[in-house]
This record gives sequence, structure tokens and C-alpha cells, in this order.
Amino acid sequence: MNRILIIAPNWIGDAVMSQPLLASLKAIYPHSQIDVLASTWVAPIYRACTEVHQVIEARLEHKQLQWSTRKQLAKQLELNLYNACFVLPNSLKSALIPWLANIPLRIGYRGEMRFGLINFALDNPSKTNRPPMVNHYLALSTVMDHSQDMDTNQSANPQLNISPTAKQSVSAKLQAEGIYTKIIYVLCPGAEYGVSKRWPTEHFATLAQQLILNQPEAHVILLGSKGDQALGEDIQTKAGHSQRIHNWCGDTSLDEAIALIGMSTALVSNDSGLMHIGAALQVPQVAIFGSSDPQHTPPLSDKAQVIWLNLPCSPCHKRECPLGHLKCLKDILPSTVLSMIQKQT
Repeated sequence: MNRILIIAPNWIGDAVMSQPLLASLKAIYPHSQIDVLASTWVAPIYRACTEVHQVIEARLEHKQLQWSTRKQLAKQLELNLYNACFVLPNSLKSALIPWLANIPLRIGYRGEMRFGLINFALDNPSKTNRPPMVNHYLALSTVMDHSQDMDTNQSANPQLNISPTAKQSVSAKLQAEGIYTKIIYVLCPGAEYGVSKRWPTEHFATLAQQLILNQPEAHVILLGSKGDQALGEDIQTKAGHSQRIHNWCGDTSLDEAIALIGMSTALVSNDSGLMHIGAALQVPQVAIFGSSDPQHTPPLSDKAQVIWLNLPCSPCHKRECPLGHLKCLKDILPSTVLSMIQKQT
């Protein structure tokens, strides 16, 4: 196959975990050109993938058909004469563009009412026996070449690269805030899914205080989206407004966030997209899990440590604690996380 199109997933973490699929396709078809159609918020992930020739950004919104937009995109993509398209989301609408673009091989998992739109399909695994997401995506590379059949227990660690431009931009931001040290701890308090995946802000604040107390030259940067700004402000307040705790939530592009994480001493995060970015950059990290399952979406890195209490009520996969106590997160103490960081750095 000479030209391959990827329809990207809509979540940052899923996008990171699709990188090994791109690497596998490049290994199977070394002379192929791989393009990715991605929403604007996950496009930076694919710009950090060396296997990608071109990232085509599209303003496709969640839960909206946007029929005219998809038809227009399909017309443009048809001119590229793709041989195959890998459709990573399971939705009907995600399969429309490659079908409208007359791409002959349309590969993905069987999803909602998309018989015919996907003409080379794999069965979705059951919800009770789901493989890690990396393996889930990797299996698609075997659809056209069964000699590449993959061991379902075999996985590959995602790998991302830092943009030199983004790194330069972050360095300028650090200098503008008077941060010249190389000891930078990045704490990510957000999780798009809901509060049941968020370690309490008081724990993040205590951890930030302890990191600075132990290393007076260290700085702590709180990183996340605009929706996490209030979490960052709350952490700063609870930590006593230290001048060495900086709230960058909502103040960086995703390209810059990737660069900052790659430059950090260590990363502490919830189960989130930024957690997966840290793993793909091989940064020392502690990943905190509450309502979600670390066996399904773990940070795939030898430098990552997962802390999960494995309570009888978890993983519940609920956006809010159905029992009202959130013990799966509250009972993870800052001192425990600090000890795990110190063992890595």
C-alpha cells in the first residue's frame, strides 16, 4: 500500500496509544505514506509521531454529524488516492468520510450500524475482557496481512518526539517566570472524564509543598486544560501561594505541554491524556488511578509507576463515586506518592 489514511480517535490518551499501530504499519509497508485525519485537539499528538507524513486537521465536534463538513472533507481526501483507511473510533460518523472518499479498503472494528462503511472489520472485544488499548489498535495492522498475527499479550510502548519549536517556546515561558532550574515537577490535576478520576486538590497541594521543601531549588508547574484552571488555583491556595508553584493550566498549547512534560524531572498525574504523553516521552512518573482500570489503560513506560488501591468497589468506571466516599483516591496519601517519586529521581 502506497498511501494510508488514519481516522484518529477523539481523546488524547487514545491518540497516544495508537502510535504503535502507526509504527507497525510503517514496518509492514515501509514505503507507504501515512496521513492522519484528526480533530484540532489531538492533532499535536500525531505531529509528534515520526511515522506520520501529514496531519490533516478537521473541526469535527463530539456527538455531531456535521454532514456537509464530512462530505467536503471526503472530496478533498479522495484526490489523495488512498489505498486504505484505518478507522480507529467505533462510531458511525467516523466511518463516513473514508466511505464517501471512495477509499477501497476501510479497516476498523465493528461498531454502530456501519456495515458496508467498514469492509474489513474485527469484532469488538467484550467489555468484561478488554485488552489494553495499545493492543486493541495494534490488532488492526494484522487485518490485511495475517502473517503479522499479533500475540494478544504482546504490546508496544508508544513513542513521541518533542517539537524543537515547542521546546523553544516553553523555555521562553520558563525564563519569563524566572524559572532557570532544571528541577521541574509537573503535576496534572485534571481528568476530562470526571471527578472519580481526580486525586483531591488538597493532596496535590501537600505533595507540591513537600517537593519544594525537600528541594529548595525545585519548581512545581500545574499543567492541564482551561477546564483545569480552577483546580490549579485551588492547589495554589491550599499550598499557601508559594512563588515556586505555577499554574499553567489552560496557558499552554498541547504541543507546548508535550515539550514541558518531556523537559520535566518527574510527572504526577491522574489517569489522563497527559499521563500517556509522559509515558510516551519516557519521563519518570507516578500515575494515580481511582475509578478506572490500570490494566486497560496503563502508562506504558519502564519509568512509570502506577498507584491503585484495588478496592472492592473499583474499577467502577463511573464519572462520580456511586458510594459517595471516593476512598479509591482520598486514601492515596501524598507521602506515598512522594516516596515513589524519590525512588525514581
